[in-house]
Amino acid sequence: MAGANKSGNIPNMPRLGNRMGGSPHQRFQPMAKPKNSRGTMLRLVRMFGRWKSSLIVATVLTIISASVSLTTPLLIGKAINTFNTKKGTVDKNVLTVILTALVICYIVSWIIDTSNGILMARVTQNLVKSIRTDFFSKLQRIPLNFYDTRAHGDTMSRITNDVDNISSTVAQTTTQLISSIFSITGSFIMMLYLSPVLTLVALITIPLVFMLTKTIARHSRKYFKSQQNMLGVLNGVIEENIVGLKMVKSFNRQQKVLEEFKEVNGKLCEDSTKAQIWAGFLMPFMNVINNLSFTFIACAGGVLTVNKILTVGVVVSFLTYSKQFGMPLNNIAGMFNTIQSALAGAERVFEILDEEEEAADKQDIKEFADIKGKVEFRNVSFAYNSHRNVLNNISFQVEPGEVVALVGETGAGKTTIVNLLTRFYETNEGEILIDDTSITDISRKDLRSCFSVVLQDTCLFTGTIMDNIRYSKPEATDKEVIEASKMAHAHEFISRLPKKYNTHITGSSDNLSQGQRQLIAIARAVLCNAPILILDEATSSVDTKTEKEIQMALLRLMSNHTSFLIAHRLSTIRDADRIFVIGNGCILEHGTHWELMKIKGIYYNMVINQMGFGEKFNDGVC
Repeated sequence: MAGANKSGNIPNMPRLGNRMGGSPHQRFQPMAKPKNSRGTMLRLVRMFGRWKSSLIVATVLTIISASVSLTTPLLIGKAINTFNTKKGTVDKNVLTVILTALVICYIVSWIIDTSNGILMARVTQNLVKSIRTDFFSKLQRIPLNFYDTRAHGDTMSRITNDVDNISSTVAQTTTQLISSIFSITGSFIMMLYLSPVLTLVALITIPLVFMLTKTIARHSRKYFKSQQNMLGVLNGVIEENIVGLKMVKSFNRQQKVLEEFKEVNGKLCEDSTKAQIWAGFLMPFMNVINNLSFTFIACAGGVLTVNKILTVGVVVSFLTYSKQFGMPLNNIAGMFNTIQSALAGAERVFEILDEEEEAADKQDIKEFADIKGKVEFRNVSFAYNSHRNVLNNISFQVEPGEVVALVGETGAGKTTIVNLLTRFYETNEGEILIDDTSITDISRKDLRSCFSVVLQDTCLFTGTIMDNIRYSKPEATDKEVIEASKMAHAHEFISRLPKKYNTHITGSSDNLSQGQRQLIAIARAVLCNAPILILDEATSSVDTKTEKEIQMALLRLMSNHTSFLIAHRLSTIRDADRIFVIGNGCILEHGTHWELMKIKGIYYNMVINQMGFGEKFNDGVC
């Protein structure tokens, strides 16, 4: 069951948004700022630690591969030195050995890199699977007020787009970063070994690399963060307008929706372009710096060779090592925009993972069984925000098997009472008891097994009709499902479908009418047969004839159950044992239908107005 917001609406239903003012990206902007990039990186590394053994193997393989790569320039230099230019001869035996060693090095490097790629792909996908599982699990534990303030499309974007960014980055960069660090270190050592003088020449351009990287990182990071946020906003706009497309067309809002989409899409395009431009500056500048460094080394090497301080082979080897020294920096530059985007996405994912969860069940809670169905509210107050209480110090008691109806204006707090009873929201003050036991002393699993629920906004899931009815009781037999359908008067229309109970439906499809979907929801509640029945406008979408038939079925069902009815059609609740009129945050009147009609108060006024005649009474006060 979904919770209600302060207006009494169910929060997980499609929202049309505030079309009267405010830009869409302002409406859906995430409320908390992302965490810092360094903290996010460290957190990803800690998550990677779950596959420590695989990472150790990958690191060892990477080091071996890098070591082989460090050997090849030295071999190439020695191969060149086998040629004697003065005598015009070559040492063929030594050259053959060196060339064979080079071929072996290249083959070994290819085998190791391929194996490492397969290993890291498995580790990366396991990491992504773990993050998505943790994310989806977290969504089950977050209080419903989280969904009151978040666009569903933005949340879905985090578990799909943002996690995909993490996946692609981890797969591309993990082994490359390890290899780059080892290659830089190894190349530097070999360069020192070959020529300290040329090494000093090679280091001249290093400060330029760090200054360039730092400058570009500072400017591009904010645009990558904004890009990921706007991608979530765009998903939110798309999601709500696809779900509410009939309403969009009904009120001729296509042009307004298109303008809203263009605004968000344009902002996303602007942020993405700026992010890519700043990140794109890095590679061209890096190439200029590397070419400049290569030129300095070649000139200095030429001078040293002419003066017979170094051989040609040593200079060639050094130039190759200088390339290997600069190549990892180029690789990191090439991965730069991916890393920035992934960190921004990871921050958004961790923002949800760090959300406050529902209060945990108390320890040592005993199993709650043999429920009679007695319900009591003791001085309960509740507010969705700090501005106004929806309920003020409400107290009442419902005996087992009693049928209680809740009536009142929209937003009066009827659905809020039900949401507090099922503990979808926690009370601000007071206590709620079932069978003289506080609901906070009952595990959520046991508590919610006390209720059969039918909402005005019917929720069906992708699957067959049989699956949807059996959702409340997975172990039910086909016969039990059919019996429940007959009691809910759903069997007749289901039997007319081509595949009957095996007809495939989806949660958002229109292959069933709203009334038929509501009948399936009622059949699901009948099958559950929990001791407390909650009907929130359960017959609002069916015709008058079907409504009367369902009322007869529900009367049989309610005869042995404590029942809460919420209805605007007062004809559906006149037979209730007691009727509570909710308003101004409290219970204005209570009694049977005839008792309330006799006192000619608020309830009487509501009945007369609904019938279309009579004098209108002033609203009561607490």
